[in-house]
Amino acid sequence: MAQENAAFSPGPEEPPRRRGRQRYVEKDGRCNVQQGNVRETYRYLTDLFTTLVDLQWRLSLLFFVLAYALTWLFFGAIWWLIAYGRGDLEHLEDTAWTPCVNNLNGFVAAFLFSIETETTIGYGHRVITDQCPEGIVLLLLQAILGSMVNAFMVGCMFVKISQPNKRAATLVFSSHAVVSLRDGRLCLMFRVGDLRSSHIVEASIRAKLIRSRQTLEGEFIPLHQTDLSVGFDTGDDRLFLVSPLVISHEIDAASPFWEASRRALERDDFEIVVILEGMVEATGMTCQARSSYLVDEVLWGHRFTSVLTLEDGFYEVDYASFHETFEVPTPSCSARELAEAAARLDAHLYWSIPSRLDEKVEEEGAGEGAGEEAGADKEQNGCLPPPETESKV
Repeated sequence: MAQENAAFSPGPEEPPRRRGRQRYVEKDGRCNVQQGNVRETYRYLTDLFTTLVDLQWRLSLLFFVLAYALTWLFFGAIWWLIAYGRGDLEHLEDTAWTPCVNNLNGFVAAFLFSIETETTIGYGHRVITDQCPEGIVLLLLQAILGSMVNAFMVGCMFVKISQPNKRAATLVFSSHAVVSLRDGRLCLMFRVGDLRSSHIVEASIRAKLIRSRQTLEGEFIPLHQTDLSVGFDTGDDRLFLVSPLVISHEIDAASPFWEASRRALERDDFEIVVILEGMVEATGMTCQARSSYLVDEVLWGHRFTSVLTLEDGFYEVDYASFHETFEVPTPSCSARELAEAAARLDAHLYWSIPSRLDEKVEEEGAGEGAGEEAGADKEQNGCLPPPETESKV
């Protein structure tokens, strides 16, 4: 019993060791990984659409402007070459001459005609004539190519604008994770919430433990990923995220923290990455929000402050207390030691109750034996004749 009480005692607290560990995933969800020495850069061009969508906004806008300006200049130069090759520029004042494009008197006019053709503006001042077959073919080519450029660039801009990355900014994670008891078992917990009134559909949560490990063969894995169960077997990982929820990882025999006590956890070096996924209700696009917790951001013996209150006809969420925690009595031992202490306590109760019942049965048996002896003495004293006497008569 002394060992069990010692397991639940808080014990001396040691300040957590501050480390300069580099985050694998930043608190805002950005992955702190850069691709270096990529020699097969042609692979980016095979998926040009995704490459343009992934560009920064200033580069996307620059490519958008250049795509239109270059096509206008390219076809404008061809229109000017046709006019120059036919001699239209030499017969500008000749009313009997039929040019390829009316009122095209230089490169600027050819450039403006190219813009009017590709954007289908058609002011009516410059117009192609039916005496120029090469111009008719070029007009068809520019109309088709212009439609393709419009579809490609407008599609890129639309996808880039409607990306759900900004939606993830309104999905918040608690600044700290906590370890405390739930139903008599140690649990690692963190909190998630959605700031918007439009909800995330089919929301699901995952957690990964990132830390170095060495195999039995001596191979060193610097960023080994281990799944932390947050209710996949029971369906608790699928969330109805209308109000903030506390996500719990039960530290059981399958957990990597099964043998980690408070001191061992503070001296460990790891990172917990949490991933929240779901579809945006307004657009139907998949959204993913990420965050992470280092060792210094895991508070042992804490619990989250409640943020949900019942008002007149509705529930109110106080996000001012979203990140707040408070201390609760929590054993400093590992989950394994806690389970063993609970098992010893159950075994002690299991064996102590039958022993007491056996003692009670023995006492009752002793009382019944004394009563039988007293009855036998009473019979011999004349209440009933002994059987030997009757046989003699």
